[in-house]
Amino acid sequence: MTQTPTPRIQLLLVDDHHLFRRGLRALLSQDERFEVVCEAGDIGEALRCLAQAPRPDVILLDNHLPGVRGVDAIPTLKDAAPGTRILMLTVSENEDDLAAALRAGADGYLLKTVESDQLAETIVKVLDGESVISPEMLTKLVSVFRARPAETTPAPLEPPNGPSPALLSPREREILLLIARGDSNKLIARALDIAETTVKIHVQHILRKLGLSSRVQAAVFATSHGLV
Repeated sequence: MTQTPTPRIQLLLVDDHHLFRRGLRALLSQDERFEVVCEAGDIGEALRCLAQAPRPDVILLDNHLPGVRGVDAIPTLKDAAPGTRILMLTVSENEDDLAAALRAGADGYLLKTVESDQLAETIVKVLDGESVISPEMLTKLVSVFRARPAETTPAPLEPPNGPSPALLSPREREILLLIARGDSNKLIARALDIAETTVKIHVQHILRKLGLSSRVQAAVFATSHGLV
């Protein structure tokens, strides 16, 4: 019996630097899970790509684009392609850009310094509905939330009122604090001298117990409950 091949994840690259796009395409093309179906140097070109078939599953979007910033164009892209995920891939480490991107509906925010394997895994996670943010930027998001939550924190990231930190075991609370600090699973495993797979299981339990859907929400939860 012939096995049906797994469909590739369709990608749209939006970046005004041609050499970067070409390098990114070459990098992603080495992974059989992905297929770059279109490239764009600005939002106008991106919208023309979205009007074509096949429609991308994930858009890799830079922020510094000619005419319109990437973060400002997110609602337009979402309207043009409902269901398509948007992953910011940018050099901007500005916390206001991060907050604006999340508020506008970005599904992830990565810096261009990201390792290639982490980029690939993040694309898959974003497609699966997870919100993923570079650890460096997660720390900044928590700082923004603590300084001026009412002004800049995206509404979808506000922690729910119901769940309490008391639902967590001592180990889970310890891991939650490290998540809020912006540590990756690998760094948490190293700090606690446990396996990275064990950390992943703990993180899943934390999110389930608190009724959260992402590490970002977990970090905000920890901050808003005075755990950091």
